[in-house]
Amino acid sequence: MVNLMAKSGKKHRNAVAKVDRTKRYSAKEAMELIKACHHTKFNESVDVAINLGVDPKHADQMVRGAVLLPHGTGATVRVAVFAKGDKDKEAREAGADIVGAEDLFEKINGGFMDFDKVVATPDMMGLVGRLGKVLGPRGLMPNPKVGTVTADLKKAVTEAKAGKIEFRVEKAGIVHAIVGKVGFEAKALEGNFNTLLETIIKMKPATAKGIYLKGVTVSSTMGPGIKLDTSALNAAYEE
Repeated sequence: MVNLMAKSGKKHRNAVAKVDRTKRYSAKEAMELIKACHHTKFNESVDVAINLGVDPKHADQMVRGAVLLPHGTGATVRVAVFAKGDKDKEAREAGADIVGAEDLFEKINGGFMDFDKVVATPDMMGLVGRLGKVLGPRGLMPNPKVGTVTADLKKAVTEAKAGKIEFRVEKAGIVHAIVGKVGFEAKALEGNFNTLLETIIKMKPATAKGIYLKGVTVSSTMGPGIKLDTSALNAAYEE
């Protein structure tokens, strides 16, 4: 056991040593470096932390949305849908894992949580809203702003399973998101990252002053943080 821990520690130190702490990398370089630093036996997620120049305490500076990553997330997404009648059938045909109304409400209220996303038709939100204390803290409450309260269940379910992710700026002004798995090609990770970043930049609040994109760090689940060159990123997205 001690030898295994020592080997693991050595691999981690070797991975950390590959990252120049004084350098600010391009997205392409960072994704290639993440793959080079990978040293675990499991397919780690690739995480992004984007520090924005906003104050989330002000409603007009809240940055929240969703984006369909072109190369998916590499994860299997289980989708629960609140719907009735023809919409129940539409959701099932789109590939929803569980569909229901009052019956689904009772299951979730009783502790069932075997799903990753919740979608609902607008007419079901009176029922779903009663699950706020259960779904809210887990970030699962359907919301029209991110497309999970909708009559177009085919699109919502299909996109959720294809790699649509939700993001929301936290109290410290940071957006955390997953842009894939270490097993992806570096080019695919870069493409997912660029799609996410472009979406967030387009959502810059009109009331946000000064530098909007203040810092970006990427890493795998167990890998070292790699800081990106925000000056180059800001320049690339200037109008």
